[in-house]
Amino acid sequence: MTADITAAYARRAMEYTEQLGSMASVHPADLQFVTGWAAQLDGPLIDAGCGPGQWSGHLASRGVDVRGVDGVSSFVDHARRAHPGVSFEVGDIGELPNPPGTVAGILAWYSLIHHEPGSLRAALTEFARILRPGGKLLLGFFEGPVLEQFEHAVTTAYRWPVDALSNELRSAHFEIVETYTRTGPGHRPHGAIVARVSA
Repeated sequence: MTADITAAYARRAMEYTEQLGSMASVHPADLQFVTGWAAQLDGPLIDAGCGPGQWSGHLASRGVDVRGVDGVSSFVDHARRAHPGVSFEVGDIGELPNPPGTVAGILAWYSLIHHEPGSLRAALTEFARILRPGGKLLLGFFEGPVLEQFEHAVTTAYRWPVDALSNELRSAHFEIVETYTRTGPGHRPHGAIVARVSA
């Protein structure tokens, strides 16, 4: 995440946390999907771009070995207070400190939506680096019929067609396991992709 994006979230961290910083704001279908995916992992999970830590806290309560990482220090401070006993750290999800092949899963739930298309592959390649062979990534994103930018409440974000984002993942040495889309009144079209590191 660039310094400009980090600063934009830092300025609105309190507002963001109040509106979206609990599992009460999560769509029931997303809750079921992410929880079920994480339950299948056999090993540590990184919540990359964890924000206020709600997903990390939820998954830890279900027995998942999870660590949250976010570039916004005020998000991490809140996460540590709200979810004692769960590990959180300030860090760049594009340069994670984990040794290669040591992580079973990565949750990137809307944490790559601000990456310009030309820089996305580098982040995905970093995820592939730290995942074990066969390790899985769950990516949540704004879905749309064409790749386009739009004015998100915090800063510019991007909508991706499932096929286009799947191709980016393949280029970063992932295999697509499953895709999921959802839309409805009052919600922007949503997509999720489960991908596995190629052997």
